[in-house]
Amino acid sequence: MKKRVGILTSGGDCPGLNATIRGAAKALYQRLGSTVEIIGISNGYAGLIHGDWRMMQPQEFSGILTVGGTILGTKRTPFKLMRVIGPDDVDKVEAMKRNYKEMKLDCLLCLGGNGTHKTANLLAEEGLNIIGLPKTIDNDIFGTDVTFGFHSAVDIATEAIDRVHTTAGSHSRCMVVELMGNKAGWLTLYAGIAGGADIILIPELPYAIENICTAVEKRAKEGKTFSIVAVAEGVMDAEEARMKKKERAARRAQEGITTATSRIARQLEDMTGFETRVCVPGHMQRGGGPSPYDRVLATQFGTYAAKMVENETYGVTVAMRNNHVSVNPLSDIAGKTRLVPEDHGMLGVARRMGICMG
Repeated sequence: MKKRVGILTSGGDCPGLNATIRGAAKALYQRLGSTVEIIGISNGYAGLIHGDWRMMQPQEFSGILTVGGTILGTKRTPFKLMRVIGPDDVDKVEAMKRNYKEMKLDCLLCLGGNGTHKTANLLAEEGLNIIGLPKTIDNDIFGTDVTFGFHSAVDIATEAIDRVHTTAGSHSRCMVVELMGNKAGWLTLYAGIAGGADIILIPELPYAIENICTAVEKRAKEGKTFSIVAVAEGVMDAEEARMKKKERAARRAQEGITTATSRIARQLEDMTGFETRVCVPGHMQRGGGPSPYDRVLATQFGTYAAKMVENETYGVTVAMRNNHVSVNPLSDIAGKTRLVPEDHGMLGVARRMGICMG
């Protein structure tokens, strides 16, 4: 009896998506042979809504282990709009259920981050057979110690920090490097430590600009002519942390800034007199091929998902916990964000190194 498995990638791209697709597909062919058919759904949930899919062939999964991005394409389809019927008059949830049935799927693999998992759980609650796979450079999916894409992004972000050391030292400047991470600071914390940043600012720990200036001035008194500040894009000062999102946006608009990073750089220069520059690696952090670590992790996750398909274990997402691959119920992790806890060991490492955390 044929088993038809759908695969989609949703949300932001990152290194390791293709490696995970490959791991799942090759393991499915290995375990189920000619009895499995794999359906590739284009552009995430948008493709599932609009019926944009194709039957995939085994050769399509060869040669993609090292390739960045996703061969299926991806698109952001916000969870909060899934039950909202827009101007196109399309009931998105009913459309996804209908197309799932029209494709004659036995199950659907959903590769993505927090938003993807919320929609995956919604579909599971609607009666579809769903398996999630945790992807994000932010490493903020609840219930797993690591997500694929994270380590590759750490490598890229670390290189960005490495490269500003020489120009900072040559010009005696403060370099403020803005890294991705709107809610969680895992990427900035790890890349900051790996790149030898002097100050690391993450969203979980509201900063005081006075503390940052003190750290820079202390280094100057010790004869260190430059400082590197690693900043997660979602950082807030103590005042902003007490505000609602709209209030923060209004405050920044009034100050004539768009990001906390630009404010930090301006204040740092004004308050210390040190020439300051901002560096934003941006989408380079999620581009390019996966690191060897992520290739292995993606293959572990993909092959484990294939095992879940064979066992008909649905309504779950794959996870790595204590160096063992397992699964979590989608209902347990959907809508939860894994933040850096105040007592996390890496914060202790940073502080023992004398790194200012703001």
